[in-house]
Amino acid sequence: MFEWSMARSYALESFELDFFDRAPISYRIDVRIPVSPARAWAELTRQHTLDWCKAITSIEFTAPAPYGVGTTRTAKLARGLATLHEEFFSWTADPDTGRYHNAFRVRDASVPGIRRFGELTEISPAEVGSRLVWAFALELPSSARAVTAFSAPTASSVFKTV
Repeated sequence: MFEWSMARSYALESFELDFFDRAPISYRIDVRIPVSPARAWAELTRQHTLDWCKAITSIEFTAPAPYGVGTTRTAKLARGLATLHEEFFSWTADPDTGRYHNAFRVRDASVPGIRRFGELTEISPAEVGSRLVWAFALELPSSARAVTAFSAPTASSVFKTV
């Protein structure tokens, strides 16, 4: 039976916002949602957010509110098989304009084989409700090229649960 040690942690490399445009593997969800930007932002930045997503076991902010640049979070995925420690490096909330943005990078993970990984979230007003842009950026070590070739079908099925 294959099992990762949950006590082991694998450090990931840091990156900046431009990584979301140049990552070797990236996914972008761009949708309109029938809630105000403030409500969407509140849902995505609350303690234990995304509890409705089947691929996520739990997400817990490990820094006190108010959240912003430097905020940390722990995410447990796939029924606890993977743990990610995240740090937000970009965070802007402008309730007056209804524009919100944040981005985090994973500092370390309980699973090997990831070089860089992060997510970017943008919420803005739409004609009705809000526009949500959710981007995922991933880089695997060059030795993991075979995994890269198969990652799109796997990732697509996971993102459909979001």
